[in-house]
Amino acid sequence: MLRQAFNDDALGKSQVYEWFSRFKSGSMSTEDMPRPGRPSTGRNDENIAKIKRAIDEDRRKTIDQLSEETNISWSMVQRILTEESPYSPDLPPSDSFLFPRMKRSLKGKRFRDVDEIKENTLKALNSIQPQEFQHCFEQWQKRWDKCINAHGQYFEGD
Repeated sequence: MLRQAFNDDALGKSQVYEWFSRFKSGSMSTEDMPRPGRPSTGRNDENIAKIKRAIDEDRRKTIDQLSEETNISWSMVQRILTEESPYSPDLPPSDSFLFPRMKRSLKGKRFRDVDEIKENTLKALNSIQPQEFQHCFEQWQKRWDKCINAHGQYFEGD
């Protein structure tokens, strides 16, 4: 039933059983316990931070370069870079409507430096009418009301 409602975002059956056992025994942590053997080299906070630092240094680095520099596998670097957005498609934050507008306004333009990017971004933001923001918040409230009224049950559409 969880898989039907949440697709691949749902916990697996074995993970649910493991957490249930932990909670029943008094451990309230959902973090993995240390285990013997080779440490995990997968997607963890340390690796995500390494990738973020490397990208902050130079945003034009390729996955190959990031992988070599951080000593993280190519596939894991790709996974970290392409993880699903933290924004839920079911209940987007109030400002997610800005992204397409910003893209439309800035698309195809080249900027000399960060200050020019900031200046053009500010112009694009200022060109959005207050009524558009108001409408966005009203739609967002309708969606969260619908989520609350569904009492956590799955539903589709508006």
